[in-house]
Amino acid sequence: MSTTRPDHETLRGAIALAVRAPSVHNTQPWLFRLGESSVHLLADRSRALPATDPAGRDLLISCGAALHHLCVALAALGWSSEVHRIPNPADPDHLAALEPHRHHPSDEDIALAAAINHRRTDRRSFSSWPVPSEHLELLSRRAARHGALLIPVTDVRLHNHLVTAIDQAAAAQQADPACTAELATWAGRTRLADDGILATNTLTGPTFHGAVHMRDFPRGTLTESTEDAAEDDAGELLVLATPDDDPQSWLRAGEAASAALLTATELNLASCPLSQALEVANTRAVIQELVLDNDAVPQLILRVGWAHTAAAPLPQSPRRPVDEVIDPLPGLTSPPNER
Repeated sequence: MSTTRPDHETLRGAIALAVRAPSVHNTQPWLFRLGESSVHLLADRSRALPATDPAGRDLLISCGAALHHLCVALAALGWSSEVHRIPNPADPDHLAALEPHRHHPSDEDIALAAAINHRRTDRRSFSSWPVPSEHLELLSRRAARHGALLIPVTDVRLHNHLVTAIDQAAAAQQADPACTAELATWAGRTRLADDGILATNTLTGPTFHGAVHMRDFPRGTLTESTEDAAEDDAGELLVLATPDDDPQSWLRAGEAASAALLTATELNLASCPLSQALEVANTRAVIQELVLDNDAVPQLILRVGWAHTAAAPLPQSPRRPVDEVIDPLPGLTSPPNER
């Protein structure tokens, strides 16, 4: 085994963890190419959502989450990653090139990697236990390492603006036949699927947690107990934002979202990314103006809280086989380190 670069099985194992990253509608819009001493992340536009995500912003945020998952996995395996984002301006689908270097894993590296297989998108209500402010601060600090702001929206006035925008976006997309058809294509999947959203992981019927209107997924079968539904939901909303609004910013937003979600899992918090309010231009503009005071550009909303004590574990969302998302770089006829 090479001491200067990870072997093929190490890279394949890291990518197997990378693809556990959350993605919009679990489309998994990524591809990985392996070079002699590098790993390349590419966008898979065949998995785009033209109605919901015409600019491809959600797609790049999803890929950014996979990029961070990959770096976390490699770090836990003893390899740091030198990352070059959007390395080829002539190829906008070439999102990142990673060069691994020997590295001694830290406790944080190991904890975040361990969180990957435990993280779930939990769309259920959360308990009435408040989230400690130090937990929210840790999520924000770790997101900031990736060039993004993660802002807890605890002020009552700003919170009201945010939940109103979320509700308005839900109404706008529900009135758009193209968006509802796209959602129906990806939602309500069985456990035999290798992508899309499981019916068992989405709630039946329209759902509000407190004042927060959750996205309405068709054919959901997940239910909550009457006792849990009656308890006050103390979940917190955090807006993830970047200084700019370009592909590199979207990629970094995904990396920051991954860092925050894995940290939440490490802290035993339940979490759920909310993208709907930022997929509608009008409500995204409202959030930027009224919640962020035009100081940054909103990219994603995260909801975090404590799961109910008796809440049943959620099944893992399906994933495509790892071999379907890995290709050698052009010119390599066999995996690196195996020729």
